[in-house]
Amino acid sequence: MEVLISIRSLHKDFHLGKTVVHALRDVSLEIFRGEYLSIMGPSGSGKSTLFNMIGALDRPTSGEVEVAGLDLTQLTRRQLAYFRGNHIGYIFQSYNLISSYSAEDNVAVPLLFSGTAVPEAMERARDVLSRVGLSHRLDHRPDQLSGGQQQRVAIARALANEPAIILADEPTGNLDLQTGEEIIGLLHQLSKQDGITVISATHDHKMLSASDRILWIADGRIDKVQERSEIDIRVGTVRISENPEKTD
Repeated sequence: MEVLISIRSLHKDFHLGKTVVHALRDVSLEIFRGEYLSIMGPSGSGKSTLFNMIGALDRPTSGEVEVAGLDLTQLTRRQLAYFRGNHIGYIFQSYNLISSYSAEDNVAVPLLFSGTAVPEAMERARDVLSRVGLSHRLDHRPDQLSGGQQQRVAIARALANEPAIILADEPTGNLDLQTGEEIIGLLHQLSKQDGITVISATHDHKMLSASDRILWIADGRIDKVQERSEIDIRVGTVRISENPEKTD
C-alpha cells in the first residue's frame, strides 16, 4: 500500500505558566492512501493534538509530518493555509455550518475561497450534495435540516475541493444511533470507492467496524495500532483479541 502520511518522532509541548504539558511524546506512524484510520483514546490522551498535527492546524514542538512527500513543518502560514484548503477536508462534531446560508451555499464556500468561479462552485456544490443524498435540500438552511442532514452537508463541504484526506473529529458525536451508522457508512464508502484517506478522532466504538486500523493513544504516546480483524466488536462492548484468527 502507498504511504500517504509519514509522522516521525513527533513531540508537542504546551506551556501553562511554569508547567509543561507533554501532549505528544515521540509519536511515529505511517498512514496509507485510501485507509480508514480511527484514533481512539480518553480525553487528554493527545488524540486531538495528533489530529491537529496531521491536519496542519498546529505545529509540533519537534518532529516531522510529511504528506505525499511534503514536510508540513517546513511550510509558512500561507503555504499551510493553501495546503489545508486544497488537500484536506474537515468534518466536525458541531457541523460548523453558516446558519444564514443554504446547504448549497455552505458547500460552495470553500470553493469560492480557493478561487473557483461562482458558476463552477455552485455546480460542484450541487454535485456533492447529490452524492450525499441531499439533492432535494439544496436551498434549506441548517435550521431546516435534521442533525444527520447537517452532517451530510458538512461531509459534502469537505468533499468540495476533492481532498486526498478527510479529517473527521467526532463526526457521530451529536447523532442518534441509526443516523450515526449512516454517516459512518458514508465515510467508509468514500474511503473504499474514492481512495480518500479518512482519519477520525472518536470515542464512538461504532466507528471501529468501518476502520481498517485503529490507533490507540494514551498519555501522548501510541499505545498500539491494530487491524480491524484483531478486534471483536459486539453491541455495547469491544474486546481485544490476544490471538486473533485472521481470515482472507
